[in-house]
Amino acid sequence: MAVFDKVLVANRGEIAIRVFRTLRELGIATVAVYSEPDRAAAHVAYADEAYLVGGGAAAESYLNQAAVLEAAGRSDAAAIHPGYGFLAENATFARACEARGFVWIGPPPDAIEAMGSKIEARERMRAAGVPIVPGVTEAVESADAVRRLGDELGWPIAIKASAGGGGKGLKVVQSPDEAERAFESARREGEAYFSDAAVYVERYIEDPRHVEVQVLADAHGNVIHLGERDCTIQRRHQKLIEETPSPAVDEALRERIGAIAVDAARAVGYRSAGTLEGLLTRDGEWFFLEMNTRIQVEHTVTELVTGLDLVREQILIAAGDPLSVRQEDVRFSGHALECRINAEDVANGFLPAPGAIVRYREPGGPGVRVDSGVVAGSEISGLYDPMIAKLVVHGVDREHARRRMLRALDEFAIDGVKTLVPFHKALLTHPCFIEGATCHGLVESELMAARAAELADGRTFAPDGVAPGSREVVRMVEVDGRRFEVRLLRPEPAYAELARRRRERTRTGAGGAGKDAIVSPMQGTVLAVEVDDGDDVEAGQVVCVIEAMKMENEVHAHRAGRIAELSVAPGQPVATGQVICIVSSDD
Repeated sequence: MAVFDKVLVANRGEIAIRVFRTLRELGIATVAVYSEPDRAAAHVAYADEAYLVGGGAAAESYLNQAAVLEAAGRSDAAAIHPGYGFLAENATFARACEARGFVWIGPPPDAIEAMGSKIEARERMRAAGVPIVPGVTEAVESADAVRRLGDELGWPIAIKASAGGGGKGLKVVQSPDEAERAFESARREGEAYFSDAAVYVERYIEDPRHVEVQVLADAHGNVIHLGERDCTIQRRHQKLIEETPSPAVDEALRERIGAIAVDAARAVGYRSAGTLEGLLTRDGEWFFLEMNTRIQVEHTVTELVTGLDLVREQILIAAGDPLSVRQEDVRFSGHALECRINAEDVANGFLPAPGAIVRYREPGGPGVRVDSGVVAGSEISGLYDPMIAKLVVHGVDREHARRRMLRALDEFAIDGVKTLVPFHKALLTHPCFIEGATCHGLVESELMAARAAELADGRTFAPDGVAPGSREVVRMVEVDGRRFEVRLLRPEPAYAELARRRRERTRTGAGGAGKDAIVSPMQGTVLAVEVDDGDDVEAGQVVCVIEAMKMENEVHAHRAGRIAELSVAPGQPVATGQVICIVSSDD
């Protein structure tokens, strides 16, 4: 019997489809919301009903609380599940849902609020006896204060947005000279992403492991943990690979940090699924970082080793049911790995790589799971997160899971956009990953970029400008007993013309000003401009900051010279290859 008749999922992409699947298993009707660019998105097609909530920008659609609530009312939904991101950790929205009579499938608004402010969360955890990273538990108001704290705590330090998460609003400061720029950047990101410019400072721990603990709590006083996840492999402080169990956590440590996580959840009156994120030092000390009051992207690996459906638990908890398992019933079986398959260009500093997917084929077989929100023909928009899919595998142990993941990566076919598939293959075959080390400094190294590029060159790819609607011709040939797949992606006439125009625009924007030009490496929005016409700059100096796909990217001067013809301003959209300014020199 269904616990709710109908549930609206206030999200998009793979997480919306992930939640829809569990709802269907429970016999619950599904409702999607979508923006104008997402009219033909996979999550819209999957749902029983779908409602337009606004234009392309997230602020006009998926973050438009009034429009989402109106859609819930029009659909007669009984409850709302926020997924992750967007409105998932918004206490105001959670309260608005409850005020309108919708059940909120998530933690109590008070708990979201308490843990949403990282400053308040640190103070609450300190008071509850939970170990926190050394630093302050109040907002820092100036760059001078940052410099004083750096001298007191020891350099480097981390400046963090109080309302931040996912690497947003986090700046590592190596020396006093970097304090002012980092302070302003962290505040700017906090305001832009979370409408809260408050920041705090804590000691930056060198080369830690990022180890988090999954908890479940119901309305009957039951709180349990489901072990740890290791999310150490990151770029720009955003996760790339997650696994459980952690290669660095034994049974005794698991019990210790699990108990800490349970105590922390109880301290804020938590209910639903949540995650205590922490740092594990080389000496085995574990420090609380923050609590994520939502389902996590990486919840999949926990599901594979425990056999539990965490979204199902969320729904039943929201319906008032007690947890389906007790702590003593939790069993961990085997090892699970997740690779985030994002549309990013590793060779270009992991910059987002939006575009159209012209071929898409997911891997399968024993122990392989793919959570995705795309099909062939889907457009990866620069407006949203660049995630295409999550590839997850389960093995009897870590080495079995690693080899299974490599097999699955080989089977994954995505053409039309650059992806992280070659990067993951390069990393999973590197000795540091095989040994279970932190791989500190490797992820964004030139060596890894070169190896990923080498692997990418061994795969077929879509010609530039090939768009959805292309006709694919496939032939199998045999040479000396080995089979090869030969493919031709042939654009229809209308798409061929579109491709020609795109190439022409790129040549005009990127090459028209010659070697003196600084051009935008991506499509996005200008957040800040750090120079003026006539300014002298050094090679590597920041010229402007561009936000794309929820990531802040600095654009640097490619050489020393004088700024001329500056053509961008804060808040202005820019296209890939668009000229930002000219750097003239005396050469």
